[in-house]
Amino acid sequence: MSSSSGRVRVLYSFPNKLGADRICYTAWQQVNGLAAAGADLLVFPGVLHRPVPAGVKVHPTLARGKVRISYKLVGNLRACAWHDRIVARRLEKMAGQIDIIHTWPLGALQTLKTAARLGIPTVLERCNANTRFAMEIVQQECDRLGVALPPDHEHAYDAEKLRKEEEEYDLADRLLCPSDFTAKTFLDKGYAKEKLARHIYGFDEKVYYPSSVPREPKPGLTMLFVGVCAVRKGVHFALEAWLKSPASKEGTFLIAGEFLPAYAEKLAPMLKHPSVHVLGHRDDVPELMRKSDILILPSIEEGFGLVVTEAMGSGCVPLASEACTEICKHMETGLMHRIGDVAAITQHITMLHEDRALLARLRAASLKMVPEITWDAAGVKLLEVYRQTIAAYRAGAPRETVREREAVRAKS
Repeated sequence: MSSSSGRVRVLYSFPNKLGADRICYTAWQQVNGLAAAGADLLVFPGVLHRPVPAGVKVHPTLARGKVRISYKLVGNLRACAWHDRIVARRLEKMAGQIDIIHTWPLGALQTLKTAARLGIPTVLERCNANTRFAMEIVQQECDRLGVALPPDHEHAYDAEKLRKEEEEYDLADRLLCPSDFTAKTFLDKGYAKEKLARHIYGFDEKVYYPSSVPREPKPGLTMLFVGVCAVRKGVHFALEAWLKSPASKEGTFLIAGEFLPAYAEKLAPMLKHPSVHVLGHRDDVPELMRKSDILILPSIEEGFGLVVTEAMGSGCVPLASEACTEICKHMETGLMHRIGDVAAITQHITMLHEDRALLARLRAASLKMVPEITWDAAGVKLLEVYRQTIAAYRAGAPRETVREREAVRAKS
């Protein structure tokens, strides 16, 4: 069943501040892209942080007028749980009015249970890799480096958070994976391929675009890192590779992001190199990308490296790990390396330092891809995933039971 206009009727449930930073920005752009693609959207955010397109119906759960619940005061997990219960309660009155429900982690449990009882198909966003995998691999790398992970860090082991997320995995009809790497982390944990749906994230071409001023030849490369400077982002791999490459003798490595204190202390000797400039948090990232030659993102774990597509759209060639996104294709639109392969990263930096023609070709190929990697393009792809999920649900596609999942998890 769908609306009389034939549009897919979507309940989009987001437990945080729609339009704020990080995943809040991703969710907001998803709503924009879905609206542009023609979805009939009913959005339940915890709080609406910035406006959405006309025609999108929005009913916040944790705000009324200018009065908002403080996530910091009540705690994010509790706020997300409140949001979830409110959405589930509202959903009880909406049977027959919704074709599919899009949920986000830690704010979906009761909503997914209610949807299952009412016979409404559901998808759960996976903005990061499988959480158990992510916690494990980040802790392993922290142990290897001798860097303590703060107990409140998003990737620190949290049994209650993990239990809740894995229960959400089980209840959702499909898990939305924005990259092949994300999907693989679920397959490796025993999840069925049919439960995983591939979509993509995009970038805002009105913000990230190449400079109108032609690039003048210069002796040194400018390499840029953008993001939270944490172990999972692999800044240590980037620094080691940069300092091993001859590019560091004439070039500049810009690091735009805040460091975890223990991580900065560990990397202090490399950060003191005269070619390395730690900029801290910056609000001029699009301009930094336009002025930089390459974007480095050697993450050990990602859901989707947004900065990779933003760099591509800005004319900044990405050097990324295989965890980031397959949208960046090796030797076509950028250079890709295996996770933690410092030798490969060093080689890639050196290649672009010595072969500016290759750098120019990769930049040109990246810019040609722009129409395929915007948020509008991502919205079209996501809407098609909704349609496929609804069709499979109505056709009676088999679903894993919780008991089956527990048996598989015990073996993984």
